[in-house]
Amino acid sequence: MNSNDICLLLGATGVGKTLLLKRLQNILLDIFHDIFSLQLSLHGLEELGEPPSTLPTVGTNLTDLKLKKKKVTLRELGGCMGPIWPSYFKDCSSVIFMVDSANIAQISASCIQLLSVLSAEHLHNASVLILFNKRDMPCTMSLVEIKSLFRMDDIIASATQPITTQELSARSGQGLQEVLSWLESIIVK
Repeated sequence: MNSNDICLLLGATGVGKTLLLKRLQNILLDIFHDIFSLQLSLHGLEELGEPPSTLPTVGTNLTDLKLKKKKVTLRELGGCMGPIWPSYFKDCSSVIFMVDSANIAQISASCIQLLSVLSAEHLHNASVLILFNKRDMPCTMSLVEIKSLFRMDDIIASATQPITTQELSARSGQGLQEVLSWLESIIVK
């Protein structure tokens, strides 16, 4: 277990970063408590219940996640802290970048933020997960449309980092298990 497994959780204000943190913590607590349950792989998503209340993060939230094979510290940086995000880059091995896929006006601004993150010297070898959140909202575009608007193919082609994209609904729980699997699979360089 590497004590330096720090994953930055980035994205604009209101994209769902804090809710994602709380949901991941709750799933892992439920799995820990039901470790001998036969429904281990399904548990957590069926009984998530109502989303916990959240407020916009001003500053940072640190959350330790104890996965099957390692511990990862998720450091959420508030969206309003965008100008000082680079001061946190040197300490991390991976990045989760969240996009509000229900907010079309914010998508291009998020793309510009992501390009800035990907071009940072300290993150050239970091593994990157781009989460298109709020997929449960009725007004969202298709994933193909969002990726096109976001210019995802161009971003992946020009990035030095390994990039994974995924749909998510932190509210409903869709995609949470895949986020945990990604965190488990990344290798610190």
